[in-house]
Amino acid sequence: MQITAYIERENKERIVELEEQATVEKLLEKLKINPETVLVVKNEEVLLKEVKLEDKDTIKILSVVSGG
Repeated sequence: MQITAYIERENKERIVELEEQATVEKLLEKLKINPETVLVVKNEEVLLKEVKLEDKDTIKILSVVSGG
């Protein structure tokens, strides 16, 4: 299946091939992104790492900024 992922920190959109029933966690692994440093958003909703993606999904991967 194909996922379109906009990666905020790169300001790029990438097409990613994943196996059927892949999760958000598998997508981040494939992109070599640490899941603790980003939020994954689909249709204005934050997705948990266990959520299964669907073919042709378009998601945003947003950087998490923290300070002290």
